[in-house]
Amino acid sequence: MTGQKSLLQDFREIVLDLREYLSYQKDIGVEGFPTNPEKRDSVTKRSILSIDNSGVGVYEDLSGYGEAKAGSLITLEAIRKELGDCKRCKLHSGRRNIVFGTGNKNARLLIVGEGPGRDEDIKGEPFVGKAGQLLTRIINAINLNREEVYIANIIKCRPPGNRNPEPDEIKACEPFLTKQIQAIRPEIICALGAFAAQTLLKTDEKISKLRGRFHSYHRIKLIPTYHPAFLLRNPNFKRFVWEDMQMIQKEYLSLTS
Repeated sequence: MTGQKSLLQDFREIVLDLREYLSYQKDIGVEGFPTNPEKRDSVTKRSILSIDNSGVGVYEDLSGYGEAKAGSLITLEAIRKELGDCKRCKLHSGRRNIVFGTGNKNARLLIVGEGPGRDEDIKGEPFVGKAGQLLTRIINAINLNREEVYIANIIKCRPPGNRNPEPDEIKACEPFLTKQIQAIRPEIICALGAFAAQTLLKTDEKISKLRGRFHSYHRIKLIPTYHPAFLLRNPNFKRFVWEDMQMIQKEYLSLTS
């Protein structure tokens, strides 16, 4: 009986992994899967499909995930070129600059925020205003600096009046964030605020319920925490962010030891 329970549990885990894999493929625009046996075998080795410049899908082995980042078949430069002078949603009409992302293209830690504010729209870089200054201090507090991590947002153009992103805007922009994650191959993701956490985890759970523990984003450890802009208005929540960042620091150290 014990053996049967173990087998059933293994089967359930395989089904969950398959669902997660199929969801990821859908996110990056994959509509079908290869019938060639050799390519089918590669799928069992944690492969992903990226699109090269000719539009041809290329499967890549991820069995050494996080160890061979330089061999990525998709680059941040190619993604930015594909994004172009984006007019895929209504936000383009009011922006000054597209805020693509910045930092280490091989970062172990990826930080994802909500969207650009006024300062970010002017400069074309994420988190450069007051919230960005606080984020820098938070990163430094776990003995890292901004050059070691990569910072991006769910959406890449500033919403009018810094309002919340709307579903159609997130839908238009999320595929590019998905490709950024594919190119960077982080081992930890920190989602700042409800919109980032809910978008990545496909949930409507409140940030207060999501924070404080690691979740799985396509086998990447993801921890949500409060957004620095929220902390500027509610400084008493900083202790919760510090708890979350200590979890990230511990995990980060385990990856580098």
